[in-house]
Amino acid sequence: MQNSKQLIADFETMINTADEVLAQRLIAADAIFYAPTQPEPLTGPKGYLSIVHMMRAAFSDIQWHLEKCVTENDTIAVCWNCSGTFDGNFMGHPATGKSFKVRCMNFYDIRNNQFVSDIGCPDILGILIQTGIINP
Repeated sequence: MQNSKQLIADFETMINTADEVLAQRLIAADAIFYAPTQPEPLTGPKGYLSIVHMMRAAFSDIQWHLEKCVTENDTIAVCWNCSGTFDGNFMGHPATGKSFKVRCMNFYDIRNNQFVSDIGCPDILGILIQTGIINP
C-alpha cells in the first residue's frame, strides 16, 4: 500500500470536492460501499460519489475533516469530523437551515492502492437531532 496518509488525504479531498477524476483513481471499479440510506450496497466510483452527491444536495457546505487514522495491513480506520448546514432535502425532510457537527467512523479496505470497501458508522442520529429533523 502506498503511503496511507497520502491515500487518505487524497480521499478526503475527493469526498470534500466530489472530484470524479480523483474518485476514478482512488476507488476500485468493483468496490462495495454500504450507506445507511440505501438497502443495497453501492459499487465503484459512481456509487461512492452518489453518496457524496446525496449529502451535498442536503448539506451544500458539508465537509469531512480527518481527526484520526490508524492503519493495519490493508485496512485504514478513520475518525472524521463532519459538519454542514441543512439547506436541502434530506431523506424526505425539507431544509431547516440548522447546522450540525458530528463524528463518523469508517473502516476502509485497500487493494492495489484503491479503496475496495467502506464500512461506515456515520452519526445519523446526531445529524437528525442537530438539524431539527427529530426532537429527542
